[in-house]
Amino acid sequence: MDTYYTIEEKYLQAVDEINYGENPKGLKLLNEIINNDPLHARAHYQLGKIFYYEIKDYQAAGYHFKTCAELEPSFPDVYHHYLHLIVFLNMDKKVNEVAAKALTIAGVSAASIHNLLGLYAEKNKNWAVAINEYQSAFIEVIDKKHQEDIETSIERVKQKMQHNSSYRYYLAD
Repeated sequence: MDTYYTIEEKYLQAVDEINYGENPKGLKLLNEIINNDPLHARAHYQLGKIFYYEIKDYQAAGYHFKTCAELEPSFPDVYHHYLHLIVFLNMDKKVNEVAAKALTIAGVSAASIHNLLGLYAEKNKNWAVAINEYQSAFIEVIDKKHQEDIETSIERVKQKMQHNSSYRYYLAD
């Protein structure tokens, strides 16, 4: 039986378990941490990731991401995943609120945030906003692979704009 002397040691062990694919063990450790210290923001962050990506419990994931962002607002890692979740869930007011906050936090990838905002606008067929957000992401990106992904997104939206405009019919008097 492992003995952990501090909550931080238990947290690091939980992260190791998750990284090695042992989500049940990691989940157990993270829940123990939250039971002992409900204000442990990073444990909430890790739980949010597990609930979102592995368990697909979006309500629980949202709760943990939101709690993490409230407890430790300067923790940059939470914002991408939290925004990804609320874009996926199409939560209009929350998307703008979280994105605005994320763009003020040091260490948050502005390219990633703008890319998610572009995706959100694209999902809602707001082509002009989508192009603007993807272009903002392109300006901020520093990774070649992500740059190519953003260029692909811009081209995809442009094709959708052309396709959409070619099927518009107007009644003439």
